[in-house]
Amino acid sequence: MIWRKSSRSGNGSNSNCVEVAWRKSSRSGNGNNDNCVEVASIPPGTAVRDSKNPDGGQLSVPTAEWRSFLSTL
Repeated sequence: MIWRKSSRSGNGSNSNCVEVAWRKSSRSGNGNNDNCVEVASIPPGTAVRDSKNPDGGQLSVPTAEWRSFLSTL
């Protein structure tokens, strides 16, 4: 599991830090990283990103919509 400090956390030693644990989606391809999607639980929902660009954009999806999406797979 990869832990990453949230961009919403402040800087400095006394700042409030929130860390996010990203994990590779079980729906991503096996082997190389060509088709990897990572997900993280971020209440009140789920965040999704491309593992090839961890500093790039993220999609935040409310829990109900994420469950609905997964049920269609």
